[in-house]
Amino acid sequence: MTTILQILVSPRPQSFSRRIARDVTDRLAALNPRAEIIERDLAADPPPHPDLDLYEAILTPTVDGTDPRFALSEQMIGELELADFVVIGTPMNNFSVPSTLKSWIDHIVRIRRTFRSTPEGKIGTLRDRPVFIVSSHGGYMSGGYQPDFMTDYLRAIFETIGIHQLHFLCADGLSRGPETVAAVLERAQAWIDEKLPL
Repeated sequence: MTTILQILVSPRPQSFSRRIARDVTDRLAALNPRAEIIERDLAADPPPHPDLDLYEAILTPTVDGTDPRFALSEQMIGELELADFVVIGTPMNNFSVPSTLKSWIDHIVRIRRTFRSTPEGKIGTLRDRPVFIVSSHGGYMSGGYQPDFMTDYLRAIFETIGIHQLHFLCADGLSRGPETVAAVLERAQAWIDEKLPL
């Protein structure tokens, strides 16, 4: 059975990042009719920022995944391990990822669990799979209008844990009026059709 992990980040129920990410998920489901969809809504159920207990568990080599301090981390990693496809819909906050998405990342990027540290650098231990990342922006990102620390960061994060098939859709200019919004949605549909043709 195909499994799709959908991660939604915006606290706005009708946000464009949610809308377009769901369109991507719907297309994946259409291409895989028996697919199971796991939804993790980081706005409705925000993961806690790592606390002292979690840090101490992570930094203790003799502690394994059965330690209760890893319960949430193991749950989130388990969802990611099950997924054949991952779809993330997120706004950009202050040129980077929202804090809730960063917290999710801090729970899934774990030494001795999702990556190994070697003299040659970090080596991911998860199976590679396609990840579709939809980011929404009120202003324009293309043409260097404002910094983008999100794209390279997410690419580095997923590659650290072994996932290299990353597809980014930047939906920008969404605060520039209805004509711009319509054009963005049209481009998004074309992107979906190109990446996931029926």
